[in-house]
Amino acid sequence: MTSPDSPTSVSARSCLAIVLAAGEGTRMKSDRPKVLHEVANRSMVGHVVATVMAVGATEVAVVVGPGRDDVAREARTIMPEAEVFVQRERLGTGHAVLSARAALEKKPDDVIVVYADTPLVSAETLVALRRPLAEGAAVVALGFEARDPTGYGRFIMAGDQILDIREHKDASEAERAITLCNGGLMAIRGDVALDLLDRVGNQNAKGEYYLTDIVAIARLQGHRTAAVTVAEEEVHGVNDRAQLAAAERMMQERLRHAAMAGGATLIAPETVFFSHDTKIGRDVVIEPNVVFGLGVVIEDHAVIHSFSHLEGARIAAGAAVGPFARLRPGAVVGPKAKVGNFVEIKNSQLGAGAKVGHLTYLGDATVGPEVNIGAGTITCNYDGFGKYRTEIGEGAFVGSNSSLVAPVSIGKGAYVGSGSVVTDDVPQDALALGRGRQVIKEQWATAFRQKSLEKKHK
Repeated sequence: MTSPDSPTSVSARSCLAIVLAAGEGTRMKSDRPKVLHEVANRSMVGHVVATVMAVGATEVAVVVGPGRDDVAREARTIMPEAEVFVQRERLGTGHAVLSARAALEKKPDDVIVVYADTPLVSAETLVALRRPLAEGAAVVALGFEARDPTGYGRFIMAGDQILDIREHKDASEAERAITLCNGGLMAIRGDVALDLLDRVGNQNAKGEYYLTDIVAIARLQGHRTAAVTVAEEEVHGVNDRAQLAAAERMMQERLRHAAMAGGATLIAPETVFFSHDTKIGRDVVIEPNVVFGLGVVIEDHAVIHSFSHLEGARIAAGAAVGPFARLRPGAVVGPKAKVGNFVEIKNSQLGAGAKVGHLTYLGDATVGPEVNIGAGTITCNYDGFGKYRTEIGEGAFVGSNSSLVAPVSIGKGAYVGSGSVVTDDVPQDALALGRGRQVIKEQWATAFRQKSLEKKHK
């Protein structure tokens, strides 16, 4: 075995990752390419490219189908330097890998072949797949013990070496009894990769060029081969909507366990949905039925109450959100601030200790520390053409059912009377009243009822 500091260790070796993303995905019944469908709010191809980068891929080659610039663009949002190759004919996995011939000709130390519709493979697994290459193997295949092996290629083993991978259609009855199956991913030593791939033929039941044939070819040439095994769930591929939903379920379970392992309390984990980039601090409490969109950061000791939806928001230490709160991109909730039920916040910052209790919309606003926003308050931030900001100073008090017509500023310590429509700036420590004067008409209700009854009986 090599040590982490050895010149033959995985981290010291150059690596080309070939991401196969040319599948049509007809069973998805979708106008979008299969690999652009999302798991935990990231495309499947995005997950795979991010994972190969995490294991030190020095180059990434993405193989796409004809006219699939959308897939290429998505891959490059994760790694702008990724090379894109087009597989113009679909003649099998071996043919797809050879579409990236120009990248293979550079002869990196390692080549790993991954699939853009297999988003659950972990970085740790790819490191394990590369490790035998550093120890002298020419080909390493990823396998799993299948609950039902029907349809999968079978690993033909001799001790710890893999002799061949037999596709189900080409397997004998005895070989079909094998439960150690092909997970699809493969690692190849870069100095022999092209030679092995060029020797692959298509003499099989489907008439395709199988990547898996390089195992037997490598053995015939006297090279050592190896197999790495993982749980079946990790190599779960997505071909239809049901499999996409299963991938989402497994990814959410992984994200929930990571949050809890990091010190967060999830009262009903199965009801909480994370994005791939959600960041949760220690001693955070998340109640049932909470959804986290992209770009959410929750700092230590915060509480997210039930039925809240957060996206692009940052919640500072000790703050509380919800229940039934919606935080949209640009929402920043300061330390120990409170966002209550049926409150929506967009592109607004709440200072430390600020309170927005209920039934309120804050858009494009800066709310200072210790401000109290009464129920039913809204910032009128849009006039049909532009967005405008509302500034509320430290310690100000905004009474219930007030409308703050931006651009407007409420000074430090100022009061806004309930039911006011505020269109002008309010100075520090002033009281603003923007409502009609109340008028009392004694006995009006009695006269109204009497008149109404007389009309009814005529």
